[in-house]
Amino acid sequence: MRESDATLLSRSPKDGRGASETCIHSLQPFTAILSFPQPPSPYFCQPSIDWPAMFADELKTLRRLGFRHVLLQILNFASVLASGLMIWKGLGLITNTESPIVVVLSGSMEPAFYRGDLLFLTNPANEKYHTGDITVYKVPGADIPIVHRVLETHDGAKIGRRASIVASPLSQDQLLLTKGDNNYIDDIELYQGLEWLERKHIVGKVRGFLPYIGYVTIAMNDFPQLKYALLGGLGLLALIQRE
Repeated sequence: MRESDATLLSRSPKDGRGASETCIHSLQPFTAILSFPQPPSPYFCQPSIDWPAMFADELKTLRRLGFRHVLLQILNFASVLASGLMIWKGLGLITNTESPIVVVLSGSMEPAFYRGDLLFLTNPANEKYHTGDITVYKVPGADIPIVHRVLETHDGAKIGRRASIVASPLSQDQLLLTKGDNNYIDDIELYQGLEWLERKHIVGKVRGFLPYIGYVTIAMNDFPQLKYALLGGLGLLALIQRE
């Protein structure tokens, strides 16, 4: 794995005045791959598509199939969605994290991870984090999780101020301080008033990644109409298919 390959969204400029946060979106259980049509070749004439006629033909097909067939297809489509959701929840149980797959949205972790990278997470309950580990965390009040590298660790429980730490051998009592590879300062100002990250704030540790695969999710989040059109098209296809 590249040493630094996560996804981060820089909310403040890289000017040294503040920490830039690397934000991520949890990948939804169902993500379809989009294929965009190539532009027409200038050397060949391509016939125009009569979209109204095509849509009318599909409606006729839908009426011809009958109510029972349509109902059966709806149930089949619902079962596919339910199966995908169960697989997603199963992955969460195996990896001990609510979001086993996330997408990088910004560049605060460059050159380790870039916008659009897909990250795979685990969060073993009894495993301690170490300096240099790339973690995904979410603090109360934050809109989305952030992926940054562990800068400092303390094996102890916090008692009051930052300097008051009682040593503890338990991994759940570990305190963490993080920083983006592409930032000048640590993440304290991103902690919503906290002085340390606690284990309950950690979503997971990055175990692997796929570069740029997450751009599909980013596109659907940036353009909601695209998401609705995709889901509508899949639903219509499920209704009119004959088998």
